Amino acid sequence: MTKADIAEQIHQKIGFTKKESAKKVEAVLSLIKQILGNGEKLKIAGFGSFVVKPKAYRRGKRSQDSESTTTIKARNTLTFKPSKKLILNIKKAS
Repeated sequence: MTKADIAEQIHQKIGFTKKESAKKVEAVLSLIKQILGNGEKLKIAGFGSFVVKPKAYRRGKRSQDSESTTTIKARNTLTFKPSKKLILNIKKAS
């Protein structure tokens, strides 16, 4: 599903114009990016939690040459933990 698909669903279910729906989707996603970009945790009840976790430098092996090692740079990763409600809804839909 794309942003346009989400905006279309909002248009059909709530009745905003397509342009308003697209703006609202973009505003929500922009806010989410800003919150996560600041390193804050984002928790949406009934959906799940997004957390930015730092990963330290670490040693790794090159895939072509298992003898040689390389250093993998420190970075931030985004993790998502679904809520129990979301997991149950997915299981029911299967």
